[in-house]
Order: sequence, then structure tokens, then C-alpha cells
Amino acid sequence: MPQSLDPLVPVDEFPVAQTCTYINAANVTPMYRPAASAITEWYRDVAENGSNHFDEEAEATVFDELHRQAARLFNASPTDIAAGSSTTELLSSLAWAVMPGPETNVVSTDVSFPASVYPWRRVANHTGCEIRLAHARGGGTVDPGRVRDLIDDNTAVVALSHVEFRSGQRWDLAAFAEIAHRHGALLVVDATQSAGAVPIDAPGMGIDAVAAGAYKWLCGPFGIAVMYLAPHLATSLEPGLVGFRSQVDIWDISTDPPDYPEDASRFEFSTMAYGLAGGFAKSIGFLVDTGIDEIFAHNQVLADHLISGLADIGAEVTSPRNAAERSAIVTARFPGHDISSVAKHLKQSGVMVALRGDVIRFSPHLYNRVSDVERALEVISSIP
Repeated sequence: MPQSLDPLVPVDEFPVAQTCTYINAANVTPMYRPAASAITEWYRDVAENGSNHFDEEAEATVFDELHRQAARLFNASPTDIAAGSSTTELLSSLAWAVMPGPETNVVSTDVSFPASVYPWRRVANHTGCEIRLAHARGGGTVDPGRVRDLIDDNTAVVALSHVEFRSGQRWDLAAFAEIAHRHGALLVVDATQSAGAVPIDAPGMGIDAVAAGAYKWLCGPFGIAVMYLAPHLATSLEPGLVGFRSQVDIWDISTDPPDYPEDASRFEFSTMAYGLAGGFAKSIGFLVDTGIDEIFAHNQVLADHLISGLADIGAEVTSPRNAAERSAIVTARFPGHDISSVAKHLKQSGVMVALRGDVIRFSPHLYNRVSDVERALEVISSIP
């Protein structure tokens, strides 16, 4: 196992990497510094100049660069991308648009992040659709076979978190797209715990929709997200949330039925924190230019070293070990130790991780090095 692995990017773009041992990307990733600067400059300009610079044309085209960069992220076309305030918002609008009926079902897991399931639950309360959840094993992972067994010809949607937030289990999206489509269902993906750290070829994998928030592995701000929508859906669904931006021409303001764009932007419905869009576009562009494949490989080396080191000091690693299901999220229990005390000791020692239920979650990213992992293991080993 390597004893020195340099960060994949200059650490001065992520100052927190110089002030502590930050292994907590699955919680909040420090924002890419030029992204933060772009956001600050936009707000400064609006504060000082109002709409003198951010005029009607600027508002109409405010998401264009974000569409381009998110398309690169998902290997799609800019017309396949919609921006929103959060993954939950985008998936909720999509759930009401799809609106599975009373004779159908939606399949997911009982360890998915709520944003993957709650939108479908809310629609199901209205339509009578059945929600089917595959149950996790003792370690918090789900046997893929349990999900497959729940899918049948009445399944309308298979809703998965690409990487599960608590265990780090990674789903084979191409395989589940094939299974879903064989039964006439859609594959809808929450990629907030994977986009920016795991390669996602949405059209190539057969994904029907995938949404991701900015503030985790994508190194962007809170308050903005993007969604890829396959063209066959973008031109056929009526969004669940609509507003003045739902028009082809957003300045054709009337109460007539909206003339929806013939692309994914029909899911962009209203005024939001527009200044975040430029910063998010910069962070996505930075990651794609760095190479998502390279980021994935870098993070896996760190995760490998972490798993090996945790096993050596007697921890119970609860995240997947096999390469097909692994991600950069590593979770562990510490027999003989109170888990909250372990988490507190790590934080007090300047090692930033997350306590999630009965496990500690480690999540290294492109600004980390092997010495960060070694530091975390050293701190844990020092606990009496």
C-alpha cells in the first residue's frame, strides 16, 4: 500500500485541507475556491448594481453555462439538463410528473437517503401507488437480489441512491436500468453521494433521470442542484412544479397554459439563488477537467488504505469490500468503544469525519493524501 499519495489537485484551492484532516466529503465538501469567488462576485454586483448588469437577458440565460458543464459531467447534451435548488426539489417535481398510478409500484431500499424515496411516497399517498423497499442486511448494505426480486411488470420506477449515504454501497446503474426497462419501468437516480467522485455516463448506462446536489462531492455551494433527464422524458412530462420560467420565453408572462420548452429546462420553474449557478458551473468544470475517472481511482486508493488500516486496528468495517460495490465512503464500528466518544475524539484531534447512527463514516476526496488516512488511524489507535 502506498505510503505517500499526493492530493490530486492543489490544496490551496481547498484551504480546509491545510488546516485539519478533512475526511468528510460525504457530509459537506469544502467549496472549490474559484467557485466561491464567482458566487461572491455575483452577489456583490447585484448588491451594488441591482439589475443594471443582471438584466432580463442575463436572467433568461443564467443557467446556460451550468447546463454545459453538467452535460459534460453526465456525458449528455446541455438540453438534457435542468437546474434547481436541491435534489429533493427536482425529484419531487419529477415524481409528480410521472405520478405512478394505483396499480403500480415504486422500488427502492430502506437505507436510501430520504430524497430518493419521499417524493414517491408523497405521490403514492395521492395515487395509491405501492412503495416497495428492499431491506438492508446487518451491516447496512442491501443484497442487489432483494431489489431485483421486488421489480415486476407493475413497477413504474426503480429509485436508487447511486451510492448509499450511510454504507457507501454503490449500485450498478447500467444493470438496474436494463432490469427496469425490461419491465417497462424508469430508473431514477439520486447521485448526490456519487456525482463528482464516480463516473456517470447517464445515456450510456440507460438512466432515465439522475439528480445531484452541489455541496458534497461536486465541491459546490448549498442551494443548487442539477438533473439529467433523458430526452424521451424531457419532451413528454409535464413538470410537477411550474412557474414563470416554465415558458419557452420566460418573459412571455401570462396566466395562459405554459408553453413548455422541448427539453429538460421545462423543470426550471422559478426565481432562485441565481448567483450559485456560475459557481457551481466552475466547480463541475474543474472536476471534469481533472477527470472523474482519475478522481475515482485516487479516492479508491485512499479508501483501500483506510479499510486495510481499520482492519489492522480491530475495527469492524461495515462498508462493502468488493470492488463492484465500493465507493470512497468507508464506514466502521469500533468494538469495545462508545461510537460517539470515538467520533468526538477524532474531531477534537482535528480529524473531521461523520457519525452516522452506529458507525463512523470516512469519506476522502481529491484534496486528501495517504498521510490524512494515516493520521486518522493514528488518532483512533491512541484511544485507550
